[in-house]
Amino acid sequence: MAASGVEAAFRMLEGRWKMVIIFHLFDRGVLRFSELERAIPKISQKMLIQQLRDLERDGVVRRTVYPEVPPKVEYDLTEWGQAMCPALDALLEWAAQRPVGGTPSD
Repeated sequence: MAASGVEAAFRMLEGRWKMVIIFHLFDRGVLRFSELERAIPKISQKMLIQQLRDLERDGVVRRTVYPEVPPKVEYDLTEWGQAMCPALDALLEWAAQRPVGGTPSD
């Protein structure tokens, strides 16, 4: 059971940029598309759009469009997406504890 749950979670978060996008939204709250582009300079516009659509489809990210010219589009984490933040903090703490040289010691 646990393995299938982990597999489903990883499927939602797979992709080179999804976790990076989530971390930026977690850190800064609401971001416009252009702000995300500037925050992640190595991602192409096409890839950013695709990753955001996937995250929106899976209920992690909310997209808000304002009826302005030019259109204003903002992204933020949904309540469910924000619930992931303690797990992300734990992941960062775990990564920070990596032994020097990359090999665990007993």
